[in-house]
Amino acid sequence: MPVVETKLPNPIPRAFWTRPQPEIEHDLANLRAVPPTFHAEEASEVPDLIPTGPGCWVVTRHEDILAMSKQPHLFSSASGVTIIDTPSEFTEFFSSMIAMDDPRHARLRKLVSAGFTPRMLAKLTDGVQIQAASIVDQIAEAGRCDFVVDVAARLPLKIVCDLMGIPDSQLDFVFEQSNVILGAGDPEYVPDRTDVLTAILEAGGGLAELMKDVAESKTGGHSDDLTTMLVNAEVDGEKLSFAEIASFFILLVVAGNETTRNAIGWGLKFLTDNPEQKAIWAADFDGVSGGAVEEIVRLASPVTYMRRTATEDVVVGGQEIAAGDKLAMFYLAANRDEDVFVDPLRFDVLRDPNPHLGFGGPGPHFCLGAHLARREISVMFRELFDRLPDIEAVDEPALLASSFIHGVKHLEARFTPVSPA
Repeated sequence: MPVVETKLPNPIPRAFWTRPQPEIEHDLANLRAVPPTFHAEEASEVPDLIPTGPGCWVVTRHEDILAMSKQPHLFSSASGVTIIDTPSEFTEFFSSMIAMDDPRHARLRKLVSAGFTPRMLAKLTDGVQIQAASIVDQIAEAGRCDFVVDVAARLPLKIVCDLMGIPDSQLDFVFEQSNVILGAGDPEYVPDRTDVLTAILEAGGGLAELMKDVAESKTGGHSDDLTTMLVNAEVDGEKLSFAEIASFFILLVVAGNETTRNAIGWGLKFLTDNPEQKAIWAADFDGVSGGAVEEIVRLASPVTYMRRTATEDVVVGGQEIAAGDKLAMFYLAANRDEDVFVDPLRFDVLRDPNPHLGFGGPGPHFCLGAHLARREISVMFRELFDRLPDIEAVDEPALLASSFIHGVKHLEARFTPVSPA
């Protein structure tokens, strides 16, 4: 059937996501009220190298995304996970295994999973607590902070770098380069809009070179970091190449750092706007924490969407989709689906059930680091509740200009100053 563009608002351009929240929620509700709709893509900033694509189906209903996630043979990841049609080498370099189908995806995930041993996970759990305490120590006496830069971003960044054996001297470098890769559409992170692609490639290249140096130094070694395990691991006679490890590191920096930092950043905003929910959590932190973290992830939906490509003619939510068409699974919209969540725009730390898609849908691409992300969010807020109990956001968050990541760049916070522990 011919593709006809809808007159409904288009959530693909970055400008859609930097508007006031009520406007965004209104438009998402209208999109959920109809079957998947076809929308134009944002004009490419480098048309000579990456032409503007033909358009994409926007999928917003929870039920439809759930079904797509369970059928990777019909909805492929191999052509990329963002709407932009980048060259295959570019896609694999920046997306690693999340932009692969089986059997390549299964092979790489199996090799990477082999590094997440019980000993490694125990070490990470201890490290999260230590780092959260250190972060609060460094802001405790100030009474104010940029919550994203000084708190939310620092915890997952340090954990990811410790996990991979990256020295502390490189933390600022990793932070800056990851901002460029995921924030390339935002002038704050890439001021020169005439050469965005070069900025992305240089950032990725810098991270890859750093990871290659670390991996080479770990070859044949016996350290207990993940890089040592990955570079020396062998599963079914196969080992990871330095290029695969570098690509996986970039994925970790993006998926394990940026997304968790945005969940923590949005979490403070939700708790500030809903003090009664903060009081419920604070009164029984351990008992409520599991549900509170899931609710933060649901409403924050740090990854706004993931793209798939139809491998054959198929029907999604009553809409005919042609083989080769692109579809974007808008997790953020689905996590507000009125057919699944009662009063979906309400922040409720006791919400149960809460079948959100904040870590992706079920299937082979469910987030490998979901457990660690939950741990980081919980531990960070425990430390804040215990030591800075009146911390609150004082301004609206500065939003990342992106349709892919539901990001917060800055969030001013205040609290009663205390002495470091």
